[in-house]
Parts: sequence; structure tokens; C-alpha cells
Amino acid sequence: MSLKAFHIFFIAMSILITLGFAAWVWMGGPSREASGGSLGIMAMGSAVLGLGLIVYGVYFIRKSRHIII
Repeated sequence: MSLKAFHIFFIAMSILITLGFAAWVWMGGPSREASGGSLGIMAMGSAVLGLGLIVYGVYFIRKSRHIII
């Protein structure tokens, strides 16, 4: 596996993890005994990071088109 392919794979897995965590928190994954404010902040931060990773992934793929896998 080339470094480019690994990088794309790693970005994709990071997107799934961050957006999956945000969805899990919003659907009530952790116990409701935890403070709701901090869970909301973590979910929102995770969603923002996931969206940022999507933007970065598109940027990286466009930038590295000339690199052969």
C-alpha cells in the first residue's frame, strides 16, 4: 500500500470515527447522568472536525492526482 493510499484510508477512517462519535452522543449513547452541556460540546466539536476532515480529504485528493498510487 502506497503512502498516498494509506493517507486517504486514514482520512476516511478518521471521518467515520469523528462523525460516528457525534451521532452516538446526539442519539443518547452515554448515560444522561453526565453533564449534557459538555456532551453537546464534544458532539459539536467532533462534527466540526469530521466536516473539516472531509474538506481536507477532498483537497488532498485533488492536490495529489498527479501522484501515482
